[in-house]
Amino acid sequence: MGYLVLAGVVFGVNLLPAFGPPTWPVLVFFRLQSDLAAIPLVLVGAAAAAGGRLALAYGSRRFRNRLSPKRIANLEAARDAIAGGPKRAAAGLALFTLSPLPSAQLFVAAGLVDAPLLPLTAAFFAGRIVSYTTYVTAASAAKESLGTILKGAFTSPLGIALQLLMLGALVALVRIDWTCILTRRSAHGDPTARRGNSSPRLPS
Repeated sequence: MGYLVLAGVVFGVNLLPAFGPPTWPVLVFFRLQSDLAAIPLVLVGAAAAAGGRLALAYGSRRFRNRLSPKRIANLEAARDAIAGGPKRAAAGLALFTLSPLPSAQLFVAAGLVDAPLLPLTAAFFAGRIVSYTTYVTAASAAKESLGTILKGAFTSPLGIALQLLMLGALVALVRIDWTCILTRRSAHGDPTARRGNSSPRLPS
């Protein structure tokens, strides 16, 4: 029963598109306040977190269908520019595995650009297995300072600033005319051309 409660809490937290609490302090709390074993706790927590993020991405994909054809074309151009080719695809997987950026906005962006969600979710799951294991293993040593740890995780100014930055990036992802930018650079034969004297044009 305890693992079901844990899975429900973690899944719900990871459905939030912004300003949700990190998952690791939730796992630490359950570890120190219950008799749940560490290894199953990490596995259940990582699976529930991955499931929540996947559902969030699919929800964002449904919202994408409400956008105008022009904006959808822009998002597809952005996807091809970011993930086109094996090297860029590998970099995208690494971003979801190891990135310190807020994962909620990464999954929202993946849903908006219609990226392949299952490989990204698998990479996220693998990365969280490692990070959650580290946090849960260290939790017992920090048991007396649990309150301070949880408060810092939920109210970190850096974490809040990153959330705001990523939300701004999501707005830019939808608003910038990526098709125009990429077409212009392709016409010049150099993807770095005109970087200094051109700026993204926002569609009206």
